[in-house]
Amino acid sequence: MARYEGLLLGDAARAIGVSTDTLRRWERAGKLRTTRDAANRRRVPRGEVERLARGPRRHQAGDRLSARNRFPGVVRSVEIDGVMALVEIEAGPHLVTAAVTRDAVDELGLAPGVPATAAVKATSVMVERATG
Repeated sequence: MARYEGLLLGDAARAIGVSTDTLRRWERAGKLRTTRDAANRRRVPRGEVERLARGPRRHQAGDRLSARNRFPGVVRSVEIDGVMALVEIEAGPHLVTAAVTRDAVDELGLAPGVPATAAVKATSVMVERATG
């Protein structure tokens, strides 16, 4: 029985902290080298996983998020009610409102005037505080 080196695509994605769709895009763009096993499944060599896992990150806060639609802007308002909060981020021509926990507001230090990024994926909005 042949033994295949490397991780299956899903396992590699989890190890790197991205989605399998991201790895497929990287492969098509030539940013990731994969092989195929006898069942025609993609395998990612361990060296590739290590390279991508330690590589430079574009985003520090929330770097494990895999959202394509990111809206950097400035917090316009924060309304806290009990354990939940509404955070409005003015991002260029867009005004994004996210319902987050009060703890997230405190942890991220969100307040009017603070730079932040709204990361939108499907029907969820995730908020991360911008660095720099």
